[in-house]
Parts: sequence; C-alpha cells; structure tokens
Amino acid sequence: MAETQTLSEMQAQLGQEVGTSRWYEMSAARIKAFADVTEDWQPIHIDEAAGATSPFGNTIAHGFLTLSLLSAMVYEMPALQGEAMGINYGFDRVRFLAPVPTGARVRGRFTLAELTPRSDGGYMLTYDVTVEIEGVTKPALAARWLGVRYLNEATH
Repeated sequence: MAETQTLSEMQAQLGQEVGTSRWYEMSAARIKAFADVTEDWQPIHIDEAAGATSPFGNTIAHGFLTLSLLSAMVYEMPALQGEAMGINYGFDRVRFLAPVPTGARVRGRFTLAELTPRSDGGYMLTYDVTVEIEGVTKPALAARWLGVRYLNEATH
C-alpha cells in the first residue's frame, strides 16, 4: 500500500518525481491474456515465428498493455490523504517510444505535474509518466496522465 500525503505535501512536490514503481514482467502469458481480452491477436505479439521475422526480432508486448499497467503502477505512488476513490480522466499525450520484448521487465516513473481542485470537490492530479524497460536506455512510453481523486466526506 502506498503512503498517504496531505494536500500541502503533494503541492510541495509539484514538478518533482514522486516515485518509481516495482518492475512488472511482460511474460508471454501476460501478453497472451491481454491479446485474448482485447481480441488483438496480431502475430508480432503472440506468434514466436512472426516475432522473430519482424523488425523487432522477437515477439513484443502490446503498447496498450504497457499503458494499461499504469493503473497498477500508480497504486504504488503516494495517495492523497483521505482519498475515497480515484478515476481515470484521460491522457493529454501518449507516445509509444520503444517496443517491449516478451520477457522484459518494465516500471513506471511518476512526476506530479499539476494538482488542481475541481468544482465537484475532487482534485485533478496530472502525472508525467515514463515507463522504462530494464536494461534499455530508450523508454517504452511517455505519457501525461490525468486522474481525479475524491476524498472521504469526513476529510472535507
């Protein structure tokens, strides 16, 4: 479970890296399960022969699989004290910068870019996120991710 921070503690971290997630393995089983759930069975993701003859020389994870792991990774970042729930608001930017080979491990680095109160009582948290591939200089992806956090009624 991630630590919690007060609103003022979070505001003091604007523009700073707030954390790095643990490593997540992009196993063939995870990639196959994602392919089945999303019905994206492109051979470069699940067929070893097709992957070997592709420009990548191996099967690779779906870009959207890498992106979707942000939802798990963010749970390792500091939470807003009194937070009842958070929802995805969307992305201002997503770029898939390098393929993630099957078997590689990835992790997310989170920088808190903005923290803005909303009229509905929630707070918009904007993260600049980079997903690194272990042992590779170029990141797998870079994104600006927006999420809304709502506090418990007792916290207001």
